[in-house]
Amino acid sequence: MLPTGLKDSQLRESNSQKVHPQPMEESVDQNPEAVEALISKIFTNISSLKSAYIQLQSAHTPYDPEKIQDADKLVISELKNLSELKHFYRETYPKPAYISPQDSRLAAEIQEQQSLLKTYEVMVKKFQSEIHNKDSEIHQLQHQIEDASQKRTKLEKNLKLRGLSTKESELSGDENGFFPIDLTPELFISSVEASYKAIHDFSKPLINMMKAAGWDLDAAANSIEPDVVYAKRAHKKYAFESHICQRMFSGFQHESFSLKSDNTAFSNESFFHQFLALRETDPLDMLGQNPDSDFGRFCRSKYLVVVHPKMEASFFGNMDQRNYVMGGGHPRTPFYQAFLKLAKSIWLLHRLSYSFDPNVKVFQVKRGSEFSEVYMESVVKNLILEENQKPSVGLMVMPGFWIGGSVIQSRVYLSGVKVAE
Repeated sequence: MLPTGLKDSQLRESNSQKVHPQPMEESVDQNPEAVEALISKIFTNISSLKSAYIQLQSAHTPYDPEKIQDADKLVISELKNLSELKHFYRETYPKPAYISPQDSRLAAEIQEQQSLLKTYEVMVKKFQSEIHNKDSEIHQLQHQIEDASQKRTKLEKNLKLRGLSTKESELSGDENGFFPIDLTPELFISSVEASYKAIHDFSKPLINMMKAAGWDLDAAANSIEPDVVYAKRAHKKYAFESHICQRMFSGFQHESFSLKSDNTAFSNESFFHQFLALRETDPLDMLGQNPDSDFGRFCRSKYLVVVHPKMEASFFGNMDQRNYVMGGGHPRTPFYQAFLKLAKSIWLLHRLSYSFDPNVKVFQVKRGSEFSEVYMESVVKNLILEENQKPSVGLMVMPGFWIGGSVIQSRVYLSGVKVAE
């Protein structure tokens, strides 16, 4: 038997050896190159992850969706590689019962990289959220751009129709981008009113000059339209208005207004362009720039049929003005300028009527036609009609029009009808 003290000493030594097997240290010592290679891969992967993260940041300033998506894919790829390295390390080098100082340093470095990895993951999620928000904003902006493009296309079409350039539209449009002139039935109705007023206005100086020249107005009215029964002598002025109307509207139903023109390409846009070009322009100024334009030839031809040679000779004592007009000129006399206002209003109405699609149609009322409140309007109010009396038309002083499905009444003077005082 061994002494008791010696036995206890051997037992303690034996137990001490069992407590420290150190299996990991032996495994690590057996293949240190593999561990160094693994660590090198980890640091390389972290460097690549940092580079990808920097690319992701750079792609946000300025904001570039394509670069952001590419950098995002690269970050995710590096994160996957790092995760694979972590799993590889755990499978190859299980956690030892005893951790050497070298293993402790390695574990600390791994922990540090894992913490850094979590930081990158948080940042990546943040950037992905921002990307999603930016994509939503881009989607909304694309819709706004499409809407704006459609509106611009419509506005450009309207500009073309109005004969305005983009620069001119900026000057003429209001703050909301609307334009002062729209092609509407209301615009045509207002032009009809302006034309009728122009006929009435020109008839005044014409009648006054006939009086001054000693004309017999009763005979002159009767020669225009015989056998009309006027309710008042003053109503004979409508005969002269009818004379002006009939001659000014002759050929109105034709696109060319019965003028010979080299331009055979007629379009709604070109007619409205001409309407706008003359609408706010002094007719004499326009004729001074281009006396042989379609409008110029229209003025000359209508002047020669509205103002009879005998009238002109009695008005001025000579035919100089008429000869000047026949020779292609446009005199700057007050009488001719008064006529140009009339010619301009009728020309504008014609240009406007062919700006619509379908075109506005003109209709005239013949003398003797039975009065119809649907198609006609009496220029004289306060009529007194006897029982069962069917008044008839004595004079047409303004034609009527069909625009779309609506009727603009013709203006007529009714013959043989009494008027209340």
